[in-house]
Amino acid sequence: MTRTVQQLFDLQGKTALVTGGSRGLGLQIAFALGEAGARIMLSSRKAGDLEEAAADLQAAGIDARWVAADCAREEDIRKLAEQTMERMGDIDILVNNAGAAWGAPAEDHPVDAWDKVMNLNIRGYFLLSQVVAKRSMIPRQGGRIVNIASIAGLGGNPPEMNTIAYNTSKGAVITFTQALAAEWGKYGINVNAICPGFFPSRMTRGTLDRIGVDKLAANAPLRRLGDDEDLKGTALLFASDAGKHITGQWLAVDGGVSVVTGG
Repeated sequence: MTRTVQQLFDLQGKTALVTGGSRGLGLQIAFALGEAGARIMLSSRKAGDLEEAAADLQAAGIDARWVAADCAREEDIRKLAEQTMERMGDIDILVNNAGAAWGAPAEDHPVDAWDKVMNLNIRGYFLLSQVVAKRSMIPRQGGRIVNIASIAGLGGNPPEMNTIAYNTSKGAVITFTQALAAEWGKYGINVNAICPGFFPSRMTRGTLDRIGVDKLAANAPLRRLGDDEDLKGTALLFASDAGKHITGQWLAVDGGVSVVTGG
């Protein structure tokens, strides 16, 4: 029998692991999946931030827990996957969101900063996806992986942005998403990416101060930046059975910036 739209988007009984989930885009996605019925495991580096975020989710009636882990460290990644499965069972949905940025002109960009961005933004995505798939998704022949990329991964930025490592890492996330979807489709695992545009956050505060909200908003056809709701629908689509025939795709959620910049 064909399911209703509400049934297709329903995540009751599912467990979602969200990295970088204590604030910003990760927490917004955690709320979206939790509001649809999923149990949520949050992860980031700082226990205090995680405790506060989990409390906010719980206050909204969401089953939420947390594990502090640095997704640039292989031992932390394995611990995170193991503790999630020990405490909450199999992982149905993995949201790879933990990330870092570094601003510097390409000619002066520190190599150690380049490595830091790459280790977290793409190597960490690969390692966590690998361990979750091998331990939980492949044995059950199903799962959803949602990678958070960026419209920065579609090309260059204005010269004043100076984020070559970030752009490169997010371009890698898009290709990683496509390659992983092609390999793991046979296991019933859907892999997709979201490419946010500019959303105010701690990570983007310096850019906001330097360039200005009005100028950044003016670059978008919708004339605004992203807000606390704008990723919810896309994340839920990719995480639920509503998107069960979508894999290897990326979707820009950017107010139309990529349309006018040619991304």
